[in-house]
Amino acid sequence: MKTQTIIVTGASSGIGKEIARYFLERGDNVIINSLTAEKLEEVYRELGAGDRLAKVAGNVKDKSTGEQLLSTAIEKFGGVDVLVNNAGIYETKPFLEVDEAYLDRFLDTNLKGTFFTTQAILPQMLKQLGGVVINIGTPLVYHALGGAPSTAPIASKGAIHALTLQLAAEFGKNNIRVNTIAPGVIRTPMHGDKADQSAGLHLLNRVGEAQDVAQMVYTIAKNNFVNGAIINVDGGMGAGHNLN
Repeated sequence: MKTQTIIVTGASSGIGKEIARYFLERGDNVIINSLTAEKLEEVYRELGAGDRLAKVAGNVKDKSTGEQLLSTAIEKFGGVDVLVNNAGIYETKPFLEVDEAYLDRFLDTNLKGTFFTTQAILPQMLKQLGGVVINIGTPLVYHALGGAPSTAPIASKGAIHALTLQLAAEFGKNNIRVNTIAPGVIRTPMHGDKADQSAGLHLLNRVGEAQDVAQMVYTIAKNNFVNGAIINVDGGMGAGHNLN
C-alpha cells in the first residue's frame, strides 16, 4: 500500500489527534492543524515530531489556513492525498435562545472550515489526478433527539452532509472521492468525564472510542471505490437506542 500524505484539521485532541496517530503508525505522512499553536505544539511532540509529521496552526474558516496546509504538504512531502476535515464544535442550546453570533460560531468552524479548506486543497488533487476528502458529520442530522436541543451545530453538520454529496458528484470523474463519517458519542475531552452517561443512545449500550473513528477514516482513505457515502460509526445510534 503506497505511502499517503494526510492533512487532519482539528488535530490537537480527541478524534483528530487519534486519526493523525493512526496514519503515522502505519507509515503515512501527516500534517496536523489546530487553531491554538501551543496545543498543536504539544501534540506535535506527543506524536514524535518526526520527519513524517508537520504542523500548521490557523483557523480553518480562513481559506488561507487551507492554503498554508497545502503549501506545507507540497514542500515537505510533495503533494497531498487525503484531507480529513475533522475540526468541529458541538454544544446544546434551545432554538429560541440562538442568536446570530452563536449560529455563526458553528457555521464558521463546521461548515466554512470544511468548505474553504477543501476548496484550498482540491486544485492540487486535480493536478495529481486523484485524492480523498473525508468530512466528519453526525447521525443526528437524520436522527434528532428532543432532549438535546442543538439546531445550530446540527444545521451546520447537515450542510456538511449535503456538501459531501455534491462534491462527490462534481469531482468523482476526476478520481476524487468525497465521503462523510458520522460518529456517535465518542470518548474525547469534549465530553469530559460524562461520555458514558450517553451509552444508552447507542444500540451497543456504550460510547465509542476515538480509535473506532480513526480506523474508519483509514479504511475510507485506502479503499478506492467508496464515494458519496455517509458512513455512521455510531454504535447503532442512527438506527435506534438502548433505553429502558
